[in-house]
Amino acid sequence: MQVAIKPELLRWARERAGRTVDSLAKLFPKYEQWERGEAQPTLKQLERLAKTLHVPLGFLFLEAPPEEPLPIPDFRTMPQARLSRPSAELLDTIYICQQRQEWYRNYLLSMGETPLPFVASATVEDDANIVAAEIRNRVKLNIEERRTIPTWTQALSRFIDQVEQIGVLVMMNGVVGNNTHRPLDPEEFRGFALVDDLAPLIFINGADTLSGKTFTLAHELAHIWLGESGISDAQLDTYPEEKVERWCNQVAAEMLVPMSMLQENYDSGNELSPELNRLARIFKVSTLVILRRLYEAKFIDWETYRQVYEEELERLLSYERPATEEGGGNFYRSLSRRVSKRFALALISSTLEGQTLFRDAFAMLGVSKGETFRKFAQELGVE
Repeated sequence: MQVAIKPELLRWARERAGRTVDSLAKLFPKYEQWERGEAQPTLKQLERLAKTLHVPLGFLFLEAPPEEPLPIPDFRTMPQARLSRPSAELLDTIYICQQRQEWYRNYLLSMGETPLPFVASATVEDDANIVAAEIRNRVKLNIEERRTIPTWTQALSRFIDQVEQIGVLVMMNGVVGNNTHRPLDPEEFRGFALVDDLAPLIFINGADTLSGKTFTLAHELAHIWLGESGISDAQLDTYPEEKVERWCNQVAAEMLVPMSMLQENYDSGNELSPELNRLARIFKVSTLVILRRLYEAKFIDWETYRQVYEEELERLLSYERPATEEGGGNFYRSLSRRVSKRFALALISSTLEGQTLFRDAFAMLGVSKGETFRKFAQELGVE
C-alpha cells in the first residue's frame, strides 16, 4: 500500500540528514520520483527511509516541515556554524543527553539528594581568576600532580574523573550514541553544557583533538558555575564578542594554566617553539593554550601570537589526529566514557534493583542485548 507523503517533507528530511538525491537513489530507486511527487513510497519503504535519514517516522506525516531550533542557547563563535541548520547528529546528541539528564535528576530526587552549591554560583561580573581558583579547588585539579602524569590522554581521563566526583556528568563521544556511521563534526561544535542544580551535564565532542577536549571540559565547567546552558566551540584564536564565551574562556585558561605558575615556569631565554612544548608538558595542555597565556602575560606581542598560532595549529592538526576514545578499543570502557561512568553506575544499579525497566536502561545506554548489559555491569564492578 502506497502512502501519500508531501515532497517538501521528504526534501526536508533528506537535507536535515545531509544526504543527496543520488545517494538515496542507490537505496531507493524511485526516490527522485517520490521527492518530485511523481510517485509514492509504500509504508515499509517509508519506514526504511525514516531509519536511513535518522528522522522519526511521524515527522514525515506532518503538514509542513517542523522547525528544529537548537534546544539550548548557541554560544558558538564560528559564523558558519551559527548560520547553518543544526545537523541531525548534533540535535540527536543533545536530545540523548537531555533524556539521560532527566532520568538522572529523577533518580537523585528519589535518593533524597540536595542541589549542588556550585551550580550558578558565579556571574560574568565575577573575577575570572578567582572563579578559576574556586573550580580548581572544588575538583581538586592539582597542577603539580598533572605535571607528573605521563600522557595528555591520562591527564584528560583524570580530569574527567575529578569533575564527575563533584556530581557533574561528563559524556564524551565522537558519534551519535554508539552509531559509528554517524560521526560528530568538531567544526560544528566542540561541546555543550546542560545546567541543572542536581544533575549538571557536560558533553565533549570526542572527535575533537585531545588538547581541544581538555580545554572544552574546562570551558563547559565555567558554564556550569555560571548557570548558563549552551553549545560552544571554545575557540582559542579569538576573543569572542559574546560576554559569556569570553568569560568562560578566561576561566578555562586560568584554571588549566594559572598565570602565577606560568610566570614562575616561563624561561625567557629559551626559543619560543621549544618553550611552548616544555610548558605544554608541564601543564598538560595544548601549545595553543600556552601561547594564549604567554600573550596575556605580555611575554609576546599580538603579531607574534597570531603568526605562531597559525603555525602551531597547522603543526598540531598534521600529527594530532582526532584522538581515539578513552578505552583503547575496549567497548565497555569506551561506553563508560560515552554515557558517563557516574550515570552508568546509577542506571545499572537502579535497573538491577527493579526501579528502572531493562528496556529503558538499554535505550539510554544504546545497547540491545542483555549479555552486553551484564558485561558492562561487570566492567563497572556492579553485580
